[in-house]
Amino acid sequence: MTVMPDFATLGLFISAAFVLAVTPGPGIVYVMTRSLKGGKSEGLASAMGTSLGGLFHVVAAALGISVMLATSAIAFSFVKYLGAAYLIFLGIRTITSQDLLADKGKISVVGYRQAFFQGITVEVLNPKTALFFLAFIPQFVDPAGVVFVQFLILGCVSVGLNTMADLVVIALAGPMGERLQKSPRLRRRQRIMTGVGLISLGGYVAFAGAGDS
Repeated sequence: MTVMPDFATLGLFISAAFVLAVTPGPGIVYVMTRSLKGGKSEGLASAMGTSLGGLFHVVAAALGISVMLATSAIAFSFVKYLGAAYLIFLGIRTITSQDLLADKGKISVVGYRQAFFQGITVEVLNPKTALFFLAFIPQFVDPAGVVFVQFLILGCVSVGLNTMADLVVIALAGPMGERLQKSPRLRRRQRIMTGVGLISLGGYVAFAGAGDS
């Protein structure tokens, strides 16, 4: 039985996960604002916290998908198509959403220890993270293989790429934050890029799934 995704699938997943990791979203903005308010130590602590919280969702989603596949292959296919629809919805919502940096001034300095645990709490209690993993990762899982292990591998890759993007944001928080703060047009373009990326991924998943069935 397949434990590791095949090379082509893994390469496609890494490419898609990389694009999603480097496009600005709530997670990157959260880490950036922590870095701007409390310095790099708070930014790093919050990034480590959100990473740990993300891994929690990966394990939970892997268990859920594994149980679902064991129960019904039709249910697994349903989750894949529902996931594609959710990615498209998320893309449209990202394009039409309000400015993520609008409330930046409300974030206060809390210290690296609290920033770490706050990062965990924010990510674990964020239902959007769970929905995203359930929508994104199953598209690259081979249901004929060991689903749980494949999900864990892909999930860890995704969380790792997100963390790497956060580290770059922490290092460039000063100039990046000032530029974003001064340019509403740039922030708008970034939201559009993120949204288009999610819509494209959802469309690809939907049509790829239809071709395989």
